[in-house]
Amino acid sequence: MERVRITASRSYDVLIGAGLMERAGELILAVHAPCRAAILTDDTVAGLYGEKVKESLRAAGFAPVLWAFPHGEKQKTMETLTEALRFLGESRITRGDLAVALGGGVPGDLAGFAAAVYCRGIPFVQIPTTLLAAVDSSVGGKTAVDLPSGKNMAGAFYQPELVLCDTDVLKDLPPELLRDGAAEIVKYGVLGDRGLFDSMASGAWKRRMEETVATCVKIKRDYVAQDERDTGARQFLNLGHTFGHAVEKVSGFTLTHGQCVAIGMVMAAKAAGMDGREIESACRACGLPTESPYPAAQLSDAALSDKKRKGGRITLVLPEKIGQCALKTVDIAELPAYFAKGTGEAT
Repeated sequence: MERVRITASRSYDVLIGAGLMERAGELILAVHAPCRAAILTDDTVAGLYGEKVKESLRAAGFAPVLWAFPHGEKQKTMETLTEALRFLGESRITRGDLAVALGGGVPGDLAGFAAAVYCRGIPFVQIPTTLLAAVDSSVGGKTAVDLPSGKNMAGAFYQPELVLCDTDVLKDLPPELLRDGAAEIVKYGVLGDRGLFDSMASGAWKRRMEETVATCVKIKRDYVAQDERDTGARQFLNLGHTFGHAVEKVSGFTLTHGQCVAIGMVMAAKAAGMDGREIESACRACGLPTESPYPAAQLSDAALSDKKRKGGRITLVLPEKIGQCALKTVDIAELPAYFAKGTGEAT
């Protein structure tokens, strides 16, 4: 098992290794006394792992209760958040109790936000069950739900008490969920780790799951330590996301987040003047798409609702070469040109 320490407004460990889900109660007991523990998850994850986590918590002296909502990005809404808060209240969860976010990015984001606002904040633990959540969304304290105007538009920075990444769970993921996570790992490679990038292009990363996850978490740890609230260096982690979130929104969330990040990274490379072929090759090696099916004008209009926009300006992350990127703040009026270049509609 590998332990990565995250230093932020609340410091905590990310534990990465085999068999951690079965030990969840024991490991959580090291950071929180026995109490009522509300497991918040979706219906798919509840069917796979809900009873296992409940039993582990119960064996460690916790009193677990579980609430599940329908799976899918379209459920990541204020309405679902309200239902989660109602469940916490009806379960008589108090500030001395605990929330457990069990699942991929959607349950993790929604449960974390619920923990942040219920009783003005209760402790919570992340147990990611997808590769994307393990390497990215479960670490760093970003919690949110989507609004009709855009993705992750309502949320809070709220750090967990502990993150448990069970690599046995990750190895059993279906191919489509592995691909989604692979997009974020490619992102980390493009940002600053040539070796990690090459392992994605070659497929070697699948044979070194614990090492791969730990490498990504360490890269994110360093950005979070510098800039917890995403106003400076942490913005680098948005590589592919301004372009990708626009694709995701225009698709009506029929394309997954990982697919859109892959498309967004290639668009960012082309918008920066790179040919993008290396990034395309790595993404394709992971089974990810690399071309937007939507026109630049529609995408740039969608990007106007991006939460990272500040007034009439937005900061783009533009690759310069593999392992090096730059931040560029541009006027909103310039966005159509960047999207046109990213889609190949303009050179």
